[in-house]
Amino acid sequence: MKLRTQTQKSNAISPHRERSTWLLHVVVATVAILCGICAAESNEGVTHVRGGPDSVVWVVQLSDLHFSVHHPNRALDFANLVGPALSVINPSLVLITGDLTDGKSKDLLTMKQNEDEWVEYRTVLDTVIKRSRLQKSLFFDLRGNHDSFGVPVVGASFDFFSKYSINGQLGRNGSVNSVTLETRDWKHLFVGFDSTMLTGLRGPTNLFGHPTDQLLKDLDLELSQWDSQSEKLVTKISFGHFPLSFSAPSSSGRTLEDVFLKHSISAYLCGHLHTKFGMNLKRHHQLDDHSSSLQKLFQFNIHQSSFESTANCSMGAPPIQEFWEWEMGDWRKSRAFRILAIDRGHVSYVDTDFKSGTKRAIILPTFPLDSRFMLTSSCRHNYECQSVAPSSYETIRALVFSLSPIVSVVARVYDSRSGNLDLVLETQMIKHSGDNSRGNLYVAPWNYRAFEDASPDRFWLQIEANDIAGRSTLTELRPFSINGHSLKLSWGWKEFLVMGCQWASLYYPLFWSALYFLFIFLLLPKALLVFPKKIYTYKNFIANKGIVNGVLWFLQELCRIPTLWFGWIGYLFYLMLCPWFMGQVFTEGKNMVYMTYMGWAIETSNGKGKVEYVGSPDIMVVVLPHLLFVVLPAILVTGALTAERAIYREHMLAFLVKKKDDICMDSRKSVLNGSMVSNVHLSKRLIRKLLFVVCLAICWKHFMNCRTLLKAYEMNPVLHFLGYGISIPLLLAHAISKTRSAE
Repeated sequence: MKLRTQTQKSNAISPHRERSTWLLHVVVATVAILCGICAAESNEGVTHVRGGPDSVVWVVQLSDLHFSVHHPNRALDFANLVGPALSVINPSLVLITGDLTDGKSKDLLTMKQNEDEWVEYRTVLDTVIKRSRLQKSLFFDLRGNHDSFGVPVVGASFDFFSKYSINGQLGRNGSVNSVTLETRDWKHLFVGFDSTMLTGLRGPTNLFGHPTDQLLKDLDLELSQWDSQSEKLVTKISFGHFPLSFSAPSSSGRTLEDVFLKHSISAYLCGHLHTKFGMNLKRHHQLDDHSSSLQKLFQFNIHQSSFESTANCSMGAPPIQEFWEWEMGDWRKSRAFRILAIDRGHVSYVDTDFKSGTKRAIILPTFPLDSRFMLTSSCRHNYECQSVAPSSYETIRALVFSLSPIVSVVARVYDSRSGNLDLVLETQMIKHSGDNSRGNLYVAPWNYRAFEDASPDRFWLQIEANDIAGRSTLTELRPFSINGHSLKLSWGWKEFLVMGCQWASLYYPLFWSALYFLFIFLLLPKALLVFPKKIYTYKNFIANKGIVNGVLWFLQELCRIPTLWFGWIGYLFYLMLCPWFMGQVFTEGKNMVYMTYMGWAIETSNGKGKVEYVGSPDIMVVVLPHLLFVVLPAILVTGALTAERAIYREHMLAFLVKKKDDICMDSRKSVLNGSMVSNVHLSKRLIRKLLFVVCLAICWKHFMNCRTLLKAYEMNPVLHFLGYGISIPLLLAHAISKTRSAE
């Protein structure tokens, strides 16, 4: 209105003013159009990386912060340490891959949203952004399973992520978000996604990622956004919260791995598992059309296969379908911190921690690559087919981030052929010069062809940086292979369990195997009782000792107590056919829902009473431990109690027979003395007492499980899980009662 009034006044004054106003309108319109174009570019998520070094970009990843009202030091350390570190590192992006808040009570048993933790998260992130002097738009955060505890639907009153997270504040409301870092010669595409449950249950049955078909379609679309352009090379990185071993397939059976292999991404960055499971939570994925069903369920080593195919350098050859999965440690206890760099398509990273405070210097070698964690087939292809510019091989390169000025950087290469590390190259690295430098890249020319070798770990690289105060920082020794041979690594048993087992696909096979095993355990001995020659007794066991004979004997003794045997059969059918218990699975509301081995029965949003099962395979953390560590031991110990009764009965009968046999006084005396000695232990029934202690241990384990569920889902022990909670103690008590005497 003000502009219009001024225009009308100018029309009354002079034609010259009219023309000036018209030109002003044109300029304003042009600026508006240009702003619209710029906004469109921004919406598409393209960031032009300004300043040198032009050949490399780097980002920071943090994960599993678990800010908690019960542990304020997590947020305090984050605010004090991360902001200053980011100001020195100056990354192009900061990725926070889930579990931003803890959502747990002080005793760790009740898991639901706490708004105070989210307010603290927003406050701390604002402080970090201010101290780092980075733009807020460079931060990307994702939901983890803790961030969806008890959230029935996105946008509901307890969906605090949408309100307090960086993504929520910046309007990144989709399940998939991407950003492209563009330099002079490269595009670096980063695609993040939220695969948490659409219906967020309380823990502990909220453990897995649940990508939907729509999410996989959107992810596929985002990863392919630059496929049609050819003027610049593209490196693709994806990031999420859950490792692929803890990600379920979609309803159509499609998986995240399928999408990542299709697009040949360089790496998938994730969190979730924490360093308590090991420091080597990495996994190499490669398409293998000849893999067996077992290989789809288990990967026994970090590298999927020891086979390395020869490079196909022909024009039009299909891209190599492989990628790395790099899980990182947690901030919660480990204060883990990762810097990832992409140097002319070469992806490398360094993991460190801030347990003892901010690091004075961090060095990230960007070339040559660590032969333990490079893309095996792709690196061999790039080298043998020269699909990457030879200039990228001609220098040793490293990023150096330091609080103090650096005065010298030295690269050393060692040869391990002799069995020792023999220094074969020591060279000064020179700081890459350029205007408006974003960071310090040091380079050193070398004759890379002198280090070609078939062994992936013959040559080792170490870089040392010295600051102005004389302090020295050394990198760990890293093996490298110029010609792309990969050093094979092995997991520890804990690392294999969490990274090498595809748990989402294993749940139902494990459940039905355990259930069938328990049924066979009970039904087979009962069936053998029909055949007189297949009746197993204590005397048969003494005559023909063996594990099979022993197990069949004491299980047949269990079958001879019908109420106990039918009680166990009935309990197994109950677990298979009936609800296990009822509980409150959301943060708010009083509606109780029931759980079976298929999941929690949640009424659909259309309100027509239709029920869908949510939380499979997450419920395996309740189902499988109950079957394997409560039900199975309870059946075995009841069988052992009945077998102990049979032994006691046989010895008592033998003792009575010997007592009547008085052929002569001496022999009778001898027999009685021997029998009395052996029956001192039988009369006390020490084995039975030991089995009674085992029963108490099983009941204690079951009680602790029930207590966890009571607290987690706010149950009434009488109304909501009477059958599940009391059946095991009753059956054990019945077994103890029935085997009390030898009758």
